[in-house]
Amino acid sequence: MEDYARKLMNWYSEFKRPLPWRDTTNPYKIWLSEIILQQTRVDQGLPYYKKFVSTFPKIKDLANADEQEVLKLWEGLGYYSRARNLHETSKHIVAHFNSEFPDNYNSLLKLKGVGPYTAAAIASIVFKECVAAIDGNVLRVVSRLFLIEEPVDKVKTQKAIRIILQDLIVKNNPGDFNQAMMELGAVICSPKNPQCSSCPVSVHCLAFAKQKQNTIPIKTGKIKVKEIYFNYLVPDSEGKTIINKRDLGIWIGLYQFPLIISHGRLLNKSEIKNEINGSGYSTITNLKPSPIIIHLLSHRKIKARFWSFKTVNFPGKVISKIIDKSELVNYPMPKLIVNYINLSFR
Repeated sequence: MEDYARKLMNWYSEFKRPLPWRDTTNPYKIWLSEIILQQTRVDQGLPYYKKFVSTFPKIKDLANADEQEVLKLWEGLGYYSRARNLHETSKHIVAHFNSEFPDNYNSLLKLKGVGPYTAAAIASIVFKECVAAIDGNVLRVVSRLFLIEEPVDKVKTQKAIRIILQDLIVKNNPGDFNQAMMELGAVICSPKNPQCSSCPVSVHCLAFAKQKQNTIPIKTGKIKVKEIYFNYLVPDSEGKTIINKRDLGIWIGLYQFPLIISHGRLLNKSEIKNEINGSGYSTITNLKPSPIIIHLLSHRKIKARFWSFKTVNFPGKVISKIIDKSELVNYPMPKLIVNYINLSFR
């Protein structure tokens, strides 16, 4: 295994991707990159990292920002709880730690939004603590390397892999070792059709030796995806419309058009008319549906349709924001709605 670690580290030193967070040991920037890259590809997350570092160069800048500004900057990246936790944790570190990050794994783990992987990544990269950072890439690499045929999404298997890695980790350079393992999984040991011919450590891989690299890792089963139906109302009264802020469920804290959630199917035109009339709008004209839009999340399949219409007056008891349509770009919204706005109002 010493030979494995040596070959891996040499490969990483020569072929690692030139990413901006690899040129720093600033804990704020490492933390920011790790949160952004949770369940996000590097090519997708990189522009967001650059925007956040440019807009909030220091953790104090992030802590002092308005939540709406943070969510707007995060717009389109998904998993918005990451952005809310990022903002809340920045305020906590500024208020309770004088803007200094905790310098060890166990203390980092107590921060909101920081799990075992993120805590280990920061602790090893920034503070040289010898703790293994285990994400999906690393689970895949180790399960193939040691031909682990137990499901990797089981706690027992993950504990076994952690023991292996703690023994394997390069003690004098744990940060680069962790990053090398993740890099190997990201660019060589991919989920499908791994590039074993280009792998610097394939000679040590038991799955490759037995030609099982395409069947490992094993998982217990797929996440059950629930289908939900969103009917959005998009009223227009002399260039003004209505939006409201979500206070529960997915996309909490983001803005949306008035929403009707239906069950089993999207509502038809007659049903939408009844909903609009029952909501107190007056003199409805030009009611038009958008095409059905399908938006996929990790555990949800959303079928949505936007119903635009003209109205003389908004309902008398509107508790939402009445804004000019031109102001829609100033509010953080789910990508589903942003895409509709981009197609319909520009």
